[in-house]
Amino acid sequence: METIKFVFWEAIKILGLAFLGLVAAKTVASFKPRSLREASLRVLKLAFYLVIAGLAILGARIIGNDIAAQLYLSASQDDLAHGRYSRAYDNALRAVELRPGALRCWRMLALTKIAQRQYASALDDEPAFRSLSGGELDEEDAYRFAVCHFYLSEYDKSLLLTQKLISENRFYAAPYVLQATTYIVEKKYRDAELTFLIILQTFPTNQDAVEGLAHAYFLEGNTHSGGNKQAPFHRRGAPAVRCAKGDVCPVMTAWGSVCGLKMRWPWCSSSSTLPCGSSSAGYSAPI
Repeated sequence: METIKFVFWEAIKILGLAFLGLVAAKTVASFKPRSLREASLRVLKLAFYLVIAGLAILGARIIGNDIAAQLYLSASQDDLAHGRYSRAYDNALRAVELRPGALRCWRMLALTKIAQRQYASALDDEPAFRSLSGGELDEEDAYRFAVCHFYLSEYDKSLLLTQKLISENRFYAAPYVLQATTYIVEKKYRDAELTFLIILQTFPTNQDAVEGLAHAYFLEGNTHSGGNKQAPFHRRGAPAVRCAKGDVCPVMTAWGSVCGLKMRWPWCSSSSTLPCGSSSAGYSAPI
């Protein structure tokens, strides 16, 4: 959809530039004031034609940069989707260089940096995002910066952003999950549980929240029981849930039986992790 919109507006720009150039050229050609001599009129028309040509070249260059930047942007998206992170970064950087005022190019660059775990470098671009967004970050941009702070162990800064996002839009699930995950890393298990429960009231099948809540219960139960991995909410008679290796997971046995979902759990050796990496607590924040 975005590509179609881009092609449409670029076509409008090209047609508009051609139309204005043609109208301006015809206007100059018909310009024949009687008060000017023939030689002066030629010089004046030549000056007008040079101005029109200069403006046409400038417009064509702008359109050319837009098209080139979009091609680099599309190439970066394709590279990122196929795991070619270095090429994705190079293409996104080229798109930003061509169109530094296009927020979509900066967003692609941020995604490539996060994919390569260049979190500090991604945060360095925050002033550009704020400038292009009128001083306030878009919620998705703010969330990505919160993720970067999380992986740099700057938990206070991450929490400031997630709390602001939650206060502005309580139906945006990702900041809840990241905030609760941050509480887990800080060993504030009760705060993590409450945060996960809040989001599950609105989105009861949110997989990240379900898994995160089970993780928080597991860690809190492990802390309180001196190493016993039995979760505090485990119910007798609950059917066993096994991971891909066939090991019974006591936490997901209880929680999975309540939700009726097949889920992975971050503390099992067979669990899959997100490409953005794992935190110091062995849990990944969703991007």
